[in-house]
Amino acid sequence: MSMNESAVTRNELRWAVVVAAMVAIVFGAILFATLALHRAPPGQVETIDPTTLHLAGEFAEPALGTTVASNGDVTVRIVAAQFAFVPQCVAVPQGKPVTLRFASPDVIHGIIVTGTNVNTMVVPGYVSEVRTVFAEAGDHLMPCHEFCGLGHSEMLARVRVLPQSQFQPDASGKVGCGLR
Repeated sequence: MSMNESAVTRNELRWAVVVAAMVAIVFGAILFATLALHRAPPGQVETIDPTTLHLAGEFAEPALGTTVASNGDVTVRIVAAQFAFVPQCVAVPQGKPVTLRFASPDVIHGIIVTGTNVNTMVVPGYVSEVRTVFAEAGDHLMPCHEFCGLGHSEMLARVRVLPQSQFQPDASGKVGCGLR
């Protein structure tokens, strides 16, 4: 082996050690995140039959919109269908945790609530869930941001964020936008 070949071999071994160390660090970080921080890829996928979601259960029309449970939890249920959201306006409380649940009976839709961190895909056969706190009172537009057909540009709804003093559920725990 000549002097040049041994220098090349030493250089290759150094790089092999550097790459092995980088792989070990990444693997260690994954193990740390999994074991110590309890982080894992999504595994709790909730499915739903898109052909019957409107007939019974949580996405039947009477259950849609904003509901306040007896323990105070606020849940909003919305169906995204070509080319409308049902309901078209939902009321949520300002400064309180809210769970948004979406389902679609037809095609893939995308949900984004302007001025907030709410942004998700709604895929037929699955329930999409987003948990958030709406910081500012007022109306936020919620357009579909995934092309879903020729009427896509007209598909939008409104999220009305109400101050706590105005967010009053009725006897059944439902809260509406106050639109008639």
